[in-house]
Amino acid sequence: EVILLTTSRRPTRRIRTLCHDLARSIPNVVRINRGKLSLDGIAERALELNADRVIVVDRWKGGPGKIKLFRVEPAGLTPVPPLMYVAGIKLQREFKAGTKAVRSLAVTTAPENPPEIKKIAENLSNFLNFPMSSIDEAASKYQASMHVSHNASGRIQITFMLLPQMVEIGPRITISRVVWENQ
Repeated sequence: EVILLTTSRRPTRRIRTLCHDLARSIPNVVRINRGKLSLDGIAERALELNADRVIVVDRWKGGPGKIKLFRVEPAGLTPVPPLMYVAGIKLQREFKAGTKAVRSLAVTTAPENPPEIKKIAENLSNFLNFPMSSIDEAASKYQASMHVSHNASGRIQITFMLLPQMVEIGPRITISRVVWENQ
């Protein structure tokens, strides 16, 4: 099972780099350049590549703006919640740790996190098809963690950590808001 990752139609360099980083950080992700492909065109490419899920990183106000998740259905792409609005990103190259491509991943969150954080982590775990785990459990079984938490200013943050060292390797995505109902 493969996940197709692509961008909005006119991606900025940062959006392209974010997609490149995500493809290195999430196993089983195939990144394609969108070009002029419509959503139906993306669905066709997904079927050609045997992908059953699609992630689109959309541009908004010149930067990465939204992360949209889709399932590939015979009729085309069906949105999967949550739709995540991006407040900011920190790319892999902006972290000290050099990284190789991640081969095994778990989705983690701390037990003290509020229900919304747990819900986002669970949905990402289901969508990406990676186990949800505590950091301690993940550290002994997986190479990396996609960690969902709050940052110091109370925003939702998704970041990638190398295990068991707990070194942040990026990318780090700060979410400004999450929309659960289908648009």
